[in-house]
Amino acid sequence: MLKDKLPNVITPLPGPKASAMLERRKEAVPSAIKSVYPCVIQRGEGAMVEDVDGNLFLDWVGGVGVLNIGYSHPELIEVVKEQSEKYFHAMMNIITHEGYVKLAEKMNEIVPVRSKARKTMFANSGAEAIENAVKIAKSYTGRPNIIVFSGAFHGRTLLAATMTAKKAYAVGIGPFPDGIYRAEFPYLYRSPVGYTEEMAVDESILKLKKVFEESSPAEYVAAIVVEPVQGEGGFIPAPMAWVKAVRSICDEHGILLIADEVQTGFARSGKMFVSDYWEESGCAPDILVSAKSIAGGVPLSAITASTEIFDGVKNGIIGGTYGGNALACASALKVIEIIERDHLCKRSLEIAAKLRSEFNSWKDAFEEVGEVRGIGCMMGIEFVKDKKNKAPNKELVAKLVNNCAQHGLLIESAGAYSNVIRFLCPLVVTDEQLERGLEILKSAIVTCRT
Repeated sequence: MLKDKLPNVITPLPGPKASAMLERRKEAVPSAIKSVYPCVIQRGEGAMVEDVDGNLFLDWVGGVGVLNIGYSHPELIEVVKEQSEKYFHAMMNIITHEGYVKLAEKMNEIVPVRSKARKTMFANSGAEAIENAVKIAKSYTGRPNIIVFSGAFHGRTLLAATMTAKKAYAVGIGPFPDGIYRAEFPYLYRSPVGYTEEMAVDESILKLKKVFEESSPAEYVAAIVVEPVQGEGGFIPAPMAWVKAVRSICDEHGILLIADEVQTGFARSGKMFVSDYWEESGCAPDILVSAKSIAGGVPLSAITASTEIFDGVKNGIIGGTYGGNALACASALKVIEIIERDHLCKRSLEIAAKLRSEFNSWKDAFEEVGEVRGIGCMMGIEFVKDKKNKAPNKELVAKLVNNCAQHGLLIESAGAYSNVIRFLCPLVVTDEQLERGLEILKSAIVTCRT
């Protein structure tokens, strides 16, 4: 079966069939929707992809964190088929369907927001969920402003693009919504020379408080929005001491803390959510946003908050045609069942231990490997030109992405400087596939660094 096979590239990339499809794509699809991989998928199973020319690839991108339980899980196929034979769609603003209610009940059980009395609503994408979370926070608090962070990525809709730090995602689309203010995220690797983690965290908190002084008084801030691990920003974990300090500031000023777990959720971190670690440390968020792997590839996102917060939202502000679509809810319920039953949180930590050991050995062996970081197996490698000056090595990473693809491994860059390789491989990857992927990436580093 494909899910058990190893990478095997049998044609120069792109192959003839892929080349023809990529030409069709060029004519039919906007060029602004980039594709960096010279392959066209025919089918996928587990962590493996077969392209239209018969080449086999190990996928370390997983639809950018969508495929935690892998491609084409047979149980997922079955439940979606079963639901499709009953009905495809029922809009919750018009008619109730059990899948929405059942999935909301499950999310209320597993999502670690502060209150135990919880409610959940569903949308279609991460950006849509973030926009709803912001609306909910504003409606509940009666306050107009939001604080986000350097390095943040929250989506490409107008509000989400405003919240996103990297303005390459928003060139020329202003004017932007008002009331979004940015503080500094603690990027420990790039702290000033001589800074300890404690000093870096303290400095970041001081700069957050500066926002209250120079941009928006605290009493006008509805929410502070945090990615527990910055994804597009370079797989940078939020230090727990910093999270505790932010939680304390929110409590002091009546501000809601929103965790954007669009990319971090559903077992990637070694727990169902990174906010589970926050909860253990006494700093659970007030609102949690999830998407990506929630439904295994069927579009779905979720916003979970306390009953008190949701009951404080004015009628008409939230809802939508496709949110909580019947097929997506059926898929999501099965995804969560598989994660829990097959112990994928534990598997994530097993994969992470193997990766961290290997990646850290590269840090010792290669001047260009600057830092290895992450939570669970949401892990990144930051590449630099030299360890002393830490100049971002975007050029090397671009070569690595291409070289790995030519040898059957799909990887993706991240970070403000596009100099981080991120690991988002499906958690169902086999040990043999994982070892082969590590061999391909290491060989690419050896080849491309010279």
